[in-house]
Amino acid sequence: MQTGDQSNVGTTNWGLNMRKAFEIGGAVAAVVLIAFGVAAIVIGANGRTTVRDNLIEQKIVGTPDMTPAAIKGEAAKAGLTGVPIPRCSVAGQAVDNGSRARCFAQYMKIHALEATNGALYSQMPHYATANGAGTNEEGKALKDPKGQPVNNPAREVWVQETALSTALNTSYMAEQISLFGIVVGVALLLSGVGFAILSIGGALRSRESVALSLASRGQVRGTPRTAER
Repeated sequence: MQTGDQSNVGTTNWGLNMRKAFEIGGAVAAVVLIAFGVAAIVIGANGRTTVRDNLIEQKIVGTPDMTPAAIKGEAAKAGLTGVPIPRCSVAGQAVDNGSRARCFAQYMKIHALEATNGALYSQMPHYATANGAGTNEEGKALKDPKGQPVNNPAREVWVQETALSTALNTSYMAEQISLFGIVVGVALLLSGVGFAILSIGGALRSRESVALSLASRGQVRGTPRTAER
């Protein structure tokens, strides 16, 4: 009878040790999740603020034609066909966030097409000519005072447009990534809090159940031993 009691006690102690290990592991996991969640939120918020501060420093304001209706009329007047018309509007608005930066870049593309008569960078001749048609042959190109062929100035429009629109679109992407980081941080934080609640709740329930189990075993097995004596 005593051997059985010792075996039960050993099993109970092993169960308590395992529960304790799980409790500690759950608490550590909860702390790590909460720490990573807070860090992700802070980093995301800082990134979003940095993007907006940099955009504000540039003091970019949308031109009056940066509305869908106005730019559509300009594109038609310039003979542009098949050009996607932006659905957003930044006319008279300061470009101070990623969404407006992306919208501004879309209008910049149409402005560049208007300046080059609908030709893209790859479709324009490399060198300038006297008649304005341009050429890819150095011998037919205009020459500068040093005798070097003159580059087609219309191509520079696309060089500048590509550089600026890329920077604006990068601002939009950076802001979206920062927002994603904040969302992930909130998810990690909530997961950590939930993990902590479950860990603490499980610890309390396990201790109560073990105490009740030991008490019930003592009562059931104590009676026969008393009777034998």
